[in-house]
Amino acid sequence: MERENMVKSVSRALDIISIVSMKKGGLGVTEIANQIDINKSSVYRILSTLVQYGYVEQDDDTGRYKLGYKLLEISSRLLDSIDLRTEAHPFLRELENATNEVIHLVVYDQDEVVYIEKLDGNEALRMHSKVGKRAPMHCTSVGKAILSQLPVHLVHDILDRKGLPAHTNQTIVDKETLLRELIEVRHKGFALDLQENEYGITCIAVPIFDHQGKVSAAVSISGPTMRMTDERLQELRPLMIQTGQQISARLGYVQ
Repeated sequence: MERENMVKSVSRALDIISIVSMKKGGLGVTEIANQIDINKSSVYRILSTLVQYGYVEQDDDTGRYKLGYKLLEISSRLLDSIDLRTEAHPFLRELENATNEVIHLVVYDQDEVVYIEKLDGNEALRMHSKVGKRAPMHCTSVGKAILSQLPVHLVHDILDRKGLPAHTNQTIVDKETLLRELIEVRHKGFALDLQENEYGITCIAVPIFDHQGKVSAAVSISGPTMRMTDERLQELRPLMIQTGQQISARLGYVQ
């Protein structure tokens, strides 16, 4: 919407809220007026209205204005209403259209990953995955993407409880080797599954973070190893990292 089509008083109030939010200690009327193209009396009237509704508060000691708890209440309701699958779906569809490969969205639950969305792409690919199915973390790209962002003591607990059973002859079954790879995954921002869970299948995944900055899910692209060459994986890396960042942002994550 063009700015001239907006209700001017509402626009000004939102501008003031944005300005106030930029200073942790709050701002005075004059400081706010200096940053917006309206006089101090108008700023004061708008602030008084915002204070009345709880969107802004005035410090009794300094007289400065800061954000009110009404905004926190509203943001909490928004965060509670966010549905991961709904928010992620447009970005998953973009990945599918761009790559024609299988796209997975998983969450972490009880030391495993659970597939909550799967897009099949346009290329034929037989995989064991399906929505609702569980998979191990140590040998899947999505699992490793999540493990790389968890506290180290929790990673040790998970691996001790679940073990590192071999699913193929490419599965990492040595704990220290996997831990070293997880450090690399955390540094690079993506994880690979090089036929470690299923023969003939190669996957690349990135973590997804929630509004608290905690890893909450992961998204992956899976394809036949003959098509998912080193060169193609190199091409997919920036696309995957961007997708992870976009979905995380939709969940309220701020880097």
